[in-house]
Amino acid sequence: MNDADFIKAFESGKFPPEAFDHKAHIKLAWVYLNFFDEETAISKTCVAIKDFDKLHGDGTKYHTTLTVAAVKVVHHFRQKSNAATFDEFVAEYPRLITSFKELLLQHYDNKVIADPKAKTTYLEPDLLPFT
Repeated sequence: MNDADFIKAFESGKFPPEAFDHKAHIKLAWVYLNFFDEETAISKTCVAIKDFDKLHGDGTKYHTTLTVAAVKVVHHFRQKSNAATFDEFVAEYPRLITSFKELLLQHYDNKVIADPKAKTTYLEPDLLPFT
């Protein structure tokens, strides 16, 4: 599925819920960052995942801080990358898939991520800011 079809399927709710794993979450951020600046990509990713959660779940799984942080992390690595495709990108930076939690914990204490406010409001990193 090309990037435009991926976004179209996701935004229309036709993307299979069972296929929306961590890698697909990272791909969503990557694709939006292909088309938009970081701020717009963050907004679109948040809206798309929130809507997807309401459509295919009970609307309680969406987590604002994790979603915004994911886009910021992907943006950071994209700035260093020469990858033309998502597959090339994750081959270049496999830690985005295999060790994402460890990457986030360089920026956030677990208490911040677990804070109930983090689900509905973006909380800035308390350990290391995103640059």
